[in-house]
Amino acid sequence: MIPPADKAFPVSWDQFHRDARALAWRLAGQGEWRAIVCVTRGGLVPAAIVARELGIRLIETVCVASYDHKEQGALRVLKEVADTVIDLDGGSGAGVLIVDDLVDTGQTARVVRDRLPKAHFATVYAKPMGRPMVDTFITEVSQDTWIYFPWDTGLAFQPPIAQHG
Repeated sequence: MIPPADKAFPVSWDQFHRDARALAWRLAGQGEWRAIVCVTRGGLVPAAIVARELGIRLIETVCVASYDHKEQGALRVLKEVADTVIDLDGGSGAGVLIVDDLVDTGQTARVVRDRLPKAHFATVYAKPMGRPMVDTFITEVSQDTWIYFPWDTGLAFQPPIAQHG
């Protein structure tokens, strides 16, 4: 288990959309993407944005559970990548883009990367422990930061940073 996050990083829908589009821009010149494998659930939203921006129509999921609303726990693969995607380019993952919202400790990324070793792994956000597992990301945050994604939050008052100590 990872230690509790000391810092909060709330991300609005607008900011997330801008960051996911920035990821698509960064990926645009890096290869001929034949398919996207999004890591659910967090990878669904950025994968949709990246797929639209890059014109990718073949979208698959790998379903991995490791978080509840507060912490990372034991990792479980709930659904594997479909054979039709694994069989692209002989099962190596070449030409496949794996998309997730965040790489934290790298545990989820390692499990997914093992299934498609030559795929290109892209995340919107990255923490230092997981950063070596991804090929492309947009924003790095410290390991002790908890990112509050827009699909996990509602509008609420945020106390000033100075009140946190």
